[in-house]
Amino acid sequence: MGEAGAGAGAGAPGGPEASPEAEVVKLLPFLAPGARADLQAAAVRHVLALTGSGPGRALLAGQEALLQALVELAPASAPARDAARALVNLAADPGLHETLLAADPGLPARLLGRALDPQWPWAEEAAAALANLSREPGPCAELMAALAAAEPADSGLERLVRALCTPGYNARAPLHYLAPLLSNLSQRPAARAFLLDPDRCVVQRLLPHTQYPDSSVRRGGVVGTLRNCCFEHRHHEWLLGPEVDILPFLLLPLAGPEDFSEEEMERLPVDLQYLPPDKQREPDADIRKMLVEAIMLLTATAPGRQQVRDQGAYLILRELHSWEPEPDVRAACEKLIQVLIGDEPEPGMENLLEVQVPEDVEQQLQQLDCQEQEQLEREQERELELAPEPWVERATPT
Repeated sequence: MGEAGAGAGAGAPGGPEASPEAEVVKLLPFLAPGARADLQAAAVRHVLALTGSGPGRALLAGQEALLQALVELAPASAPARDAARALVNLAADPGLHETLLAADPGLPARLLGRALDPQWPWAEEAAAALANLSREPGPCAELMAALAAAEPADSGLERLVRALCTPGYNARAPLHYLAPLLSNLSQRPAARAFLLDPDRCVVQRLLPHTQYPDSSVRRGGVVGTLRNCCFEHRHHEWLLGPEVDILPFLLLPLAGPEDFSEEEMERLPVDLQYLPPDKQREPDADIRKMLVEAIMLLTATAPGRQQVRDQGAYLILRELHSWEPEPDVRAACEKLIQVLIGDEPEPGMENLLEVQVPEDVEQQLQQLDCQEQEQLEREQERELELAPEPWVERATPT
C-alpha cells in the first residue's frame, strides 16, 4: 500500500507538477563529482538533448550551478565530451549570451582555462564555445578581461597564440577553433595592439596558417584576424614591408595555376612565381572574400596602393575575377581592381580610411550598394533557373 500510495501521490492529477527549471535542478546531483558513471552519462546526454532546441537552450542558460557542473566534469569521464558539446550549443545562440553571463560571469574564464590546458581532451570544444560566445561585444569584453588577468610575464593572448601556432600543443585536440576566437578578439583595439606589436612577431607566426590544408576553420579565423589587423593603417608600411611581407600570404590562396608571361612573372613576388599546374585556389568563398577585403584595406593609403601594385597583385586579382564563381566575391574583387588601376585621389584624400563622406553622398552610395546586391541576387536566381537538373540515378525496373 505504501508503494501504491507513493505512486499515486507522484502521479495524481491534482498534484503540483514540477516546473521545467525544477526538473533541470534534479539533474545536478548526477553531474557532481563522484556520481555513478552511468547516471552521470545519462544526465549529460539529457542536457545535450535539451540544447538541440531553442526552448531547451533558454531553460539551461540561466542555470548557474548546472553550467559550472558541465565545465568542471572530470576530463577522463566519457560524459565530459557531451558536456563540452552542450556548452558549444548553448554558446551558439547569440540571444542567450547575456543570460549565460548573468548566470555564470566566470564562464568565459573557465572555458579559456580549459581551451589552453594542453592536457584537457575536450579543449577543442571549449575553444569552439568561446568562439561562439566572443562574437557578441559583451562576452568578447569579458573574455578580454580574463585574458588580461593572466600573469604579465605571459599574457593570455600570448598563450592563445602559442597554443594555436604550436603543432601538438594538445595531443588530443587540434585547437582549430582558437583561430576564430582570435579573429573575434581582434575586433577590439587592445587585441590588435598586441597582435601588431613588432616586438612580439605575432602576425609572422599567423601568416603560414592562411594555407593550412586540414581546416577551413583555422584558415578562416587566421584570415579574419589578419583582415582586422589591416584596419590599422598606421601599421600598413610595417605589414607590407620586408619584416612581415604580408601580401604574398594574402595573394597565394587566391592564385590559381595560371601561366603568366615572363614579363608578368617578374612582377610577382617569388612565392607566386611558377606555381604548379595543380595549384588550387582557396575553396571557401567567405575566406576568399576576406582575403580580398584585407588587401583592399592595405590600399587605403597612397604608399600602400603603390606597394600592392608593385608586387603584381593586379595579375592575381585579374585571373581570380575571371575564375570566381561567387558574385559577392567577384564584386569585391572588382572594387579592389578599380582601386589599383584607377587614378589616385585628390590631395588631402589619399587615405581612404580617413576620408569624410558627406551624408547625402553616403546615402547614395548605400543605395547603389543595395541595388548592386539586388542585381547580384537576381543573377544568382537566373543562374539557378538556367542550371541543368542534377543527374539522379534511378533504379532499373526488374
